[in-house]
Amino acid sequence: MALPTFLNLYKDLIKIPSISSTDPSWDQSNLNVINQLASWLEELGFKSEIQAVRSAPGKYNLIATLGEGDGGLLLAGHTDTVPYDAGKWTTDPFTLTEKDNRLYGLGSIDMKGFFAFVIEVLKEIDINKLNKPLRILATADEETTMAGAQEIAEQKTFRPDYAVIGEPTGMAPVTMHKGHMSEGIRITGRSGHSSDPDKGLNAIEIMHLVIGELKKVQQQFKEKYHNPHFDVPYPTLNFGAISGGDSPNRICGCCELHIDMRPIPGITTSELFITVKQALSEIEKRYPKSVEIYHLHEPIPSYQCPAHSDLINNAEIFTGNPAQSANYCTEAPFIQQLGCDTIILGPGHISQAHQPNEYLDLSFVKPTKEVIKKLINHYCVI
Repeated sequence: MALPTFLNLYKDLIKIPSISSTDPSWDQSNLNVINQLASWLEELGFKSEIQAVRSAPGKYNLIATLGEGDGGLLLAGHTDTVPYDAGKWTTDPFTLTEKDNRLYGLGSIDMKGFFAFVIEVLKEIDINKLNKPLRILATADEETTMAGAQEIAEQKTFRPDYAVIGEPTGMAPVTMHKGHMSEGIRITGRSGHSSDPDKGLNAIEIMHLVIGELKKVQQQFKEKYHNPHFDVPYPTLNFGAISGGDSPNRICGCCELHIDMRPIPGITTSELFITVKQALSEIEKRYPKSVEIYHLHEPIPSYQCPAHSDLINNAEIFTGNPAQSANYCTEAPFIQQLGCDTIILGPGHISQAHQPNEYLDLSFVKPTKEVIKKLINHYCVI
């Protein structure tokens, strides 16, 4: 059976909805995308293994392997997309639309389109010349929990030498990025009539003290940590959302704050979480059982590829672009746990991701195919 043309590969992937979201009304299975990729890769001679993600019912990973044993190259990406605002799209998000030298569609760069590039390159390669294994990994739920990549890291059923994750980097190798932590702080007070405040315990007033201590933590991060590779060279702490109370004539009985923290490479998520806990310890002592600090989702660690890696050097040569850092977060810290040097490298720009009218500029097509081909030939044809 002849595989589809490059554009039809792209179209077939974009037309399959695979949204992941913490909102159940949006969340969808990615199984149809996984099955489509498995079918194409099996046609090329790969052995496909489809795994249900235990912690995310209805979600699946695909590990497709050409060759035997460990080593070689892993090309990785996620099969899910973010939700979309239909009213702000000028085209159908699930219909690949070519206009103005661009390919529009949800997932065109973030990042189902990367798999179309990989399969198109594989159609042109003599796979009989490969003497190191080539693996294609397609994961689930990168846009929410990263559950797919985390389970791959836990299983460690294969060990490549090198891994490339095809997120949109403008075809410049990204070799480090910050982590991501979302934390909740809940204050439980004691409600009552506003005419006698001393008979209650106002959760908003306690949260005011909490915010004051967290402002000091913000400054502590700036003074204690520094990484010159980032535009914002220290871990950040952002006050993202707050809610509390229900009426001006009642003492507020509950107040909740959500914060975001971004650790830099070399700083663990545990270190930042402990810093916050310690900063609020005196408030916890003053108001026993009133302060709760908890993860909104499991922390995503920061990531850095070893600076001496052969993969970085070759990616710079193959692309003509110097290595750089990124402020966004990817599956790289989990893929790296497989024991492989890992970089992020793919077509399109991150500025187009998570936006209405997401698109791939067609100027990326030729250079992306050439770079993928060079990576496969270098690391699998030895």
